[in-house]
Amino acid sequence: MKLLLLTVTALLLLSQLTPGGTQKCWNLLGKCRHTCFKKERIYVYCTNSKPCCVKPKYHPKQHPWLF
Repeated sequence: MKLLLLTVTALLLLSQLTPGGTQKCWNLLGKCRHTCFKKERIYVYCTNSKPCCVKPKYHPKQHPWLF
């Protein structure tokens, strides 16, 4: 019984520590997170309602239209 409890505990801990927990977004240049780092900005939102945090150098350039 103790071995079963230890195994279940170990599996639960390993499931929480798996790498790659963030989803990629914005042409694989951003990551879906609850909060962005200092040098990142929100440009779009992911399918899971988290903001897509993208570095400003990867944002598209805003060009005014000339008429």
